[in-house]
Amino acid sequence: RLIVVVPTIGRHDTYPALERSVLSYCDYLPAYFPHLRIDVVVEEGCEAGPTIDALAQSSPMIRVVVVPRAYRTPGGTRFKARANHYSHELRIAEGDATEDVWVLHMDDDTGVGPDTASSLARFINAQRRAGLRAKHLAQGILAYPREQAVNRWTWLADAVRPADDVTRFAALTGRGTPWAGLHGELLLIRASVEARIGWDFGPKAIVEDAQLALAFCSRFRGRSDWFTGHCYGASPASVRDLIKQRERWAWGLLGLALNRNIPLRHRAFLGYCVSSWVLGPFQHVGLFLVVGALLGEANTSPATVYVLPAWALNMAFVVWMYWEGLKINANASADGRRRWRDRLAVVLLIPLFSIWEGLGGFRGLLRFLRREENKFVVIAKPA
Repeated sequence: RLIVVVPTIGRHDTYPALERSVLSYCDYLPAYFPHLRIDVVVEEGCEAGPTIDALAQSSPMIRVVVVPRAYRTPGGTRFKARANHYSHELRIAEGDATEDVWVLHMDDDTGVGPDTASSLARFINAQRRAGLRAKHLAQGILAYPREQAVNRWTWLADAVRPADDVTRFAALTGRGTPWAGLHGELLLIRASVEARIGWDFGPKAIVEDAQLALAFCSRFRGRSDWFTGHCYGASPASVRDLIKQRERWAWGLLGLALNRNIPLRHRAFLGYCVSSWVLGPFQHVGLFLVVGALLGEANTSPATVYVLPAWALNMAFVVWMYWEGLKINANASADGRRRWRDRLAVVLLIPLFSIWEGLGGFRGLLRFLRREENKFVVIAKPA
């Protein structure tokens, strides 16, 4: 059996994307999963509640799970992790936290397609044959179809995300241990394993997917995998929303990387990744050119030529990531073509995209250093 869990804040501006996503589950998953349930998890009294209830009436597969306002986890967890934990406790109470039940976690703006359903089925069937070597968790590729983007610039900037999936996440999660974390969407986990971990990570948890990954590393090392199926999301509607999104991620990942309750060996790689990200503005080529101009130094090349091969390889990899990510996003789009102007723009605008990424990461660092109260910012979701 497959249970799809979709937490949503339930605002009017996020509902169109939620409807698109939920209907895609109804369209594509039943062909491979006849025993399917879709749990849309909402907060009691959310503003789009009546509309979400009406959506649930359109299919017997859809169930609305309402988290009571008074609900508290033992650890005081808030935000999306609290909703996930309530849903997880409900599955345990209903007898659904068994080894033969799989839970597919999805974001409320991320849909599926025929390739998603077939990839999920192949993976689950492979685990049924694997015996003692079976995997308990897997993740695929997050793609951004062009037609689901309302802002061409953020769509191009998000080319880096599917490329990250087919490199860093595939190398780590695919080799059995998700040291780099996990995404909150297209996250497939055995219900009995999720029941042993839960989502009660405490009141500071705002990157609950990455924290689940590190908890999984501690208990089930070598038991994760990666598959080639895609899910289909939408890029932020504006540059401001993109920066806010990255800010929340960086803020939460910094707290996770410095969480002493997690063994250092499990958070060391994540700490390296997030530190290089939040210090991005200080690594930007534009900064060196400006400093050189202020100091009256026209030559800003390295002090030794021996770093040039490493710099060139690093820059080549960045260019390849945006190029390959654009290819993945274009292939996921309705027309499937990479337009020449998009190919040119995605390479030429890398310095601009790196400013946006670095600014979001650095703002997250400032919030962490100021010890501000954690906030789970949910941006508007394009339809």
